[in-house]
Amino acid sequence: MRRTLLGPIARAGALLALVGLLGLAAACGGDDETAPATTETPAATTEEAPATTEEAPATTEEAPATTEEPAAPAITVMGVVAPEKANDYGWNQQGVEGAQTAADSIGAELLVADGAGYEDVTPILNQLADDGAQLIIAQASGYNTAAPEFAQATGIPVITYDKPDNTTPGLVADISTSSQQGAYLAGILAAKVSKTGTLGIVESADDTNWHKQAGGFVAGARSVNPDVKVILTQIGQAGYADAAGGKRVTESVIAGGADVVFGMGDGSSFGMLQAVETATPPEGADTVWFIDVIGDKSSIDEKGVLLSSVLWDFTQIFEQALADIAAGTFGNQGYDLNVSNGLSLLQTDHIPADVWAEIETAAAGIADGSIEIPLTPALDDVNALIGG
Repeated sequence: MRRTLLGPIARAGALLALVGLLGLAAACGGDDETAPATTETPAATTEEAPATTEEAPATTEEAPATTEEPAAPAITVMGVVAPEKANDYGWNQQGVEGAQTAADSIGAELLVADGAGYEDVTPILNQLADDGAQLIIAQASGYNTAAPEFAQATGIPVITYDKPDNTTPGLVADISTSSQQGAYLAGILAAKVSKTGTLGIVESADDTNWHKQAGGFVAGARSVNPDVKVILTQIGQAGYADAAGGKRVTESVIAGGADVVFGMGDGSSFGMLQAVETATPPEGADTVWFIDVIGDKSSIDEKGVLLSSVLWDFTQIFEQALADIAAGTFGNQGYDLNVSNGLSLLQTDHIPADVWAEIETAAAGIADGSIEIPLTPALDDVNALIGG
């Protein structure tokens, strides 16, 4: 069940009282006419006493079982707070949908507070708590200060992103991403289908995950074609929602000869997709392709130019968090999103079967460690890899 919070919501809980009745029964008999039997009774009573005494340990042995019952309450209500609306075909939608699947797996209700923005999220966290949330997913790295402070103040566990030091036993578990792994697969695909030998990378912001993905993409492409040319552009320091900027810079890399564009942008990715849809293919190519990240825009790909997307599915990690809460180990360590538990490449009809087979082989190699991918958390790292 999902409930979207549109404002302060108060929910009344029902109070149930269970009353048990303990009955004690005792029986005894005798009269004057049975005196001889009564005289013999002490012996019978004496012989039965050990049986009564032997039963006591059984009662004593049952006590530990009662004491060892799990103390952690079952999660019946989860909450997720996301900065943008959960219909963005990207970060916010993937987070909410993953949370919904995880909640459904244990029969819990999910409270959704999307479109929360990037300002102080504490009032929204408090609203979720007031409405009964027992675990809250803070679906933005911008929340990784307020959310841990909220957990410390209330005792309600939270999930944060991209700040491993947040992880605190019982209170906070942080999610990091090996985003370069999925992007490596996208790079293989791009190099395989490109006819110009030039690939474009468009980043919406100076974002660590974008840089890691850019580096993975370059490494994957050069595993196929060491001579592939890569044009890297960035909209700005924080152009996540800048669709117009996404369209503008994407047009520039296409003009530079790129016939496959790898775009990372949240809302700005809609502008990137529009640029690809309306582009005149560069010389040597008959189509310009777009590879997206995080979500699946297939349903709105009217021109058929979406080649693939690096999907980020948080379901398995959220389910693991629920299992850790039940086991009393939540916050003992953080989580990492990778090709073994949620990162994958979207398979579309545009991808040839033999190319997809190579991608699957590479994914297995990444998972077993036989393929190593360079880590490029900064823009300078990406530029150095491209230049090398």
